[in-house]
Amino acid sequence: MQFSKYMEEWLYADEGYYKNFKAIGKSGDFYTAVSTSSFFGASIANYFYALLEEEKADRNGWLIEIGAHQGYLLCDMIQWLYTCDPTLVKTLNFGIVERQPEVRKAQLAYIKERFGEDITITHFNDIADVKVDYAFVVANEIFDAFPCELLKDEQTATVEDHIISWQAASASLLEWAQKHHLRQGEVAVGYEDFAKAMASGIKRCDFVTFDYGEKYVRNDFSIRVYRAHETFPLFDESLLLKDAYKKDDITYDVNFGHVSEVFKEAGFEELAYETQARALVRFGLIDILEQFARQTSQEKYVREADKIKTLISPTMMGDRFKMIHFRK
Repeated sequence: MQFSKYMEEWLYADEGYYKNFKAIGKSGDFYTAVSTSSFFGASIANYFYALLEEEKADRNGWLIEIGAHQGYLLCDMIQWLYTCDPTLVKTLNFGIVERQPEVRKAQLAYIKERFGEDITITHFNDIADVKVDYAFVVANEIFDAFPCELLKDEQTATVEDHIISWQAASASLLEWAQKHHLRQGEVAVGYEDFAKAMASGIKRCDFVTFDYGEKYVRNDFSIRVYRAHETFPLFDESLLLKDAYKKDDITYDVNFGHVSEVFKEAGFEELAYETQARALVRFGLIDILEQFARQTSQEKYVREADKIKTLISPTMMGDRFKMIHFRK
């Protein structure tokens, strides 16, 4: 089968990696900005609040997270919006795009733990199911989880019995690769349909998403497997695909140039593309930390400030992760 199909089954089929809830953090397979600090979500919410104040967003619209995992990010955003203006939790609608039933259950349990019965969440199976007038849509690390094809020397990867082999690439894949000056690397599958679905269902939309990658083509493979905080390049001789299949996470660096292209073609305008560090500071992260400092102990402040260093330090998440903001 084509590698993209193999990767899709690895992540999303029955017993696939994302089929059930996965822990994030020390006991899980990976860290994310969301699991690092609640100030990540607060900063994005602060930016959303600024758009509401400027009447560039609709206070009667929707706040929707795609791929919310346990629900930390959405809850952190709701908490900060309540801090800014308690009436917003009454006027806004809240949604999560999540197809896996077990993950939905974990999200609802966590949201109830945070807010009791005060917050109602609507689940959508797919972004195509979202039909609303306005939505601020947020996501963290979703584009690296789309299936991809692997291209090398005008050949594409196929998989049989968990062994990768190469065959002549299709004319359409070669045409895409030539257009984007790609000789070797990953070609994401599904970005086009995703952007079109969001554009079709949401009349007015702000879409803010974070992921690791660049806008340029690297012409090298970044695809890798994560297992208990260890990283294994896909073609590492020590990695046996049959052992990692559906048990470990598989991911690759996002080509933001590809993301930008498909969203523009779907009718969106690209408002910003910048490092995570620059975006979070612009969203108000430092101001939020200073507010926190005035209300807490020195010990708690230092602990939170240390977490924030992880989010914005150039040698950690700050430069490697990017933010892109589209508007329609």
